[in-house]
Amino acid sequence: MKSDELYNRLKRDFIREGITDYDWAARMPGLHKYLHDDFIKTGMGLMCDFTDKIEKVYTTVFLSDRVLSGVLSDNITNAMIFSHHPVNWDIEHHNGTYPPSEKYLQELWDRNISIYVLHHPLDNYGEYSTCKTLADSIGLRIERPAFLYCGALCGVIGTMDCRSISELHEHFSRAMGHKTSLHRYGDENIGGKKIAVCPGGGNDSLVINEMLENGIKILVTGVTIVNDHSRETHELEKANGINLLGGTHYSTEKFAPMKMCRYFESLGLPAEFVEDEPKLYDL
Repeated sequence: MKSDELYNRLKRDFIREGITDYDWAARMPGLHKYLHDDFIKTGMGLMCDFTDKIEKVYTTVFLSDRVLSGVLSDNITNAMIFSHHPVNWDIEHHNGTYPPSEKYLQELWDRNISIYVLHHPLDNYGEYSTCKTLADSIGLRIERPAFLYCGALCGVIGTMDCRSISELHEHFSRAMGHKTSLHRYGDENIGGKKIAVCPGGGNDSLVINEMLENGIKILVTGVTIVNDHSRETHELEKANGINLLGGTHYSTEKFAPMKMCRYFESLGLPAEFVEDEPKLYDL
């Protein structure tokens, strides 16, 4: 497929009017020569325009060294990496996001492998969104989208059959494939109660306040560590009896790029999800 054809299709299908994103380029000093002008301006869409044709797509959550080296080890050319984030993630050693390695960007350029990024546009509620795919993975019966942030509805509200918070915690851990966190600030009995799902960095006062306005006391998200950034939100949850479950940034958002493989395959392109590793420090 011609690369411009795919880029335009992605823009038409996912980048909605009113959705904005961070100034990611400002967090990438020294890398601007690799970045597309539109990405520098908007923080979304075509990040690195390195090829005229695309014969395969790799999907991922972060542009980690592990992911990029894995793609390059395939010895492929004329491909595209579709990433949810234009950066890597590690709050233990890097205080959050940090840019991809320049050596890998140069090799991707040399090998004609572009990068396309949808951060908030993929968070926005829809068939392939991070919130819906996480909700589907845990069996949440979605009632409605919620949590408007930067023009995107980044979460959902729904119900499940779990009768206790302990049962939900065990179920969540099985769905994530590793241990998860439970900050037990609320009731053990949750039968029939509504549950909020907001992947990744959803443990935020904006989310919690909207939950409180709607009488919701259970949040399933990604990052739940208690640190200087989150301490005030944890205090808000404690004061209001909100149970908080975390499954890491990576694991709660991986289901969206996994499902995006179906999207690319429907366009006639082979697609492969590139596994990374969850940062359990997030919990």
